[in-house]
Amino acid sequence: MPVDLKAVTRRPPETVKIWVRRFHPEKGATWWQSYEVKTHRGMTVLDALLKIKAETDHTLVFRYSCRMGVCGSCGLVVNGEPRLSCQTQIAEKATQEKPEIRLEPLYNFPVLRDLLTDFSEFFEKHRKVRPYLIRLDKEERENPKLEYEQRPEELEEYYEYTLCISCGLCAAACPVYASNPKFLGPHALAQAYRYLADSRDEGWRLRLEELDEDGSAYRCHFAASCSYVCPKVVDPAGAIQRLRRALLTYKFRLFRKRTAKPVEPMKEAKPTVPLPPEAEPIEGVDLSALEREEALIPKQKLLED
Repeated sequence: MPVDLKAVTRRPPETVKIWVRRFHPEKGATWWQSYEVKTHRGMTVLDALLKIKAETDHTLVFRYSCRMGVCGSCGLVVNGEPRLSCQTQIAEKATQEKPEIRLEPLYNFPVLRDLLTDFSEFFEKHRKVRPYLIRLDKEERENPKLEYEQRPEELEEYYEYTLCISCGLCAAACPVYASNPKFLGPHALAQAYRYLADSRDEGWRLRLEELDEDGSAYRCHFAASCSYVCPKVVDPAGAIQRLRRALLTYKFRLFRKRTAKPVEPMKEAKPTVPLPPEAEPIEGVDLSALEREEALIPKQKLLED
């Protein structure tokens, strides 16, 4: 998703009206509620929600944790777009002409209360793709003693997908995830490809057979909305297309994959070789005094240059 990087430097409208779509589970009621929030430069949507909860309405419910775009907990729909509230600037979404922001819970997820959604099914589908390394040697897998050999180019094959923070924005933006409950979703399928492409993993046959039977990879319509909203610039849509290619080559018995082997243990370090006579300090030079001596750096000259 295109991000306005300069929004943090702009001053938002002095007061912004935050519209929140609320839900009360016991009453089964849904309604829109507005809050007036005084803003400041650099204020995020999450900052505004925390200000509302602390000063105006203690009953407002939402999820957050790290406040720095790492945990993925604070996903919301901001003005119709799935976003991380901690990464979305008020100045990016509210203008002087229209000082309003509308917040909703993530689409395609059951709402527990207000902006809080249930991720149970989301993570259940994630578990179905076996998101972990599988080794055929169970002893090696359960009690590893050595590292696996992996080339830099092999790491590049899947590194992008390790950046996923499981925020659920891709699922909230996916039209197929909304309409087909059997579809595993862009998050789970991207993670399936992440382990399929990992040279340390030996469970590729098991994963491909299960994905081929369910047909989940083929249910994707390639809207690419999942990749568009990803806050970590991961490309789930591209991963699904690569997964389809792997499934096709596997069905034609053409799928090939190099599997990393454990690296041989390092040999015992040799004893330290003493320095040759010519490397000894010059007589009369105190190395410890030199280390304590302040370095003469021409700061002013460097600044002028």
